[in-house]
Amino acid sequence: MIEFYRQIFWVHVAAVIASGSLFGMRGLLVQAGSRWGMATPLRYLSYGIDTVLLTAALMLVTILPGAMFANGWLAIKLLLLAAYVLLGTFALKRGPTSKVRARCFVGALVVFATMVGIARAHHPLGWLHLLYG
Repeated sequence: MIEFYRQIFWVHVAAVIASGSLFGMRGLLVQAGSRWGMATPLRYLSYGIDTVLLTAALMLVTILPGAMFANGWLAIKLLLLAAYVLLGTFALKRGPTSKVRARCFVGALVVFATMVGIARAHHPLGWLHLLYG
């Protein structure tokens, strides 16, 4: 399966970009008061993209050597993923007020950017490690 690593990696990267972009667009629509942010086709598209994203991630985890997990960057990224999903649900739907939804939306975007930084650096400090490491 290692021979397909590059293809799976690029599917994963494309799904990250698509997922983040769709979340950003939906969040902006919700913040603008539009019903389109929670429209059924966009929700199902989000589910489909996230399924591809997680499937590719699990495939990568199974084919990578165990040493990839030695410094903890993947564990931090998984913890941040849970925070991103929680903030995202409050940003799009569950936030009781528009102020709470706005704060959760910004928080989710910050967490998403942090996860991208961690993935790029392969280090728990993410962007900070790239800047100062």
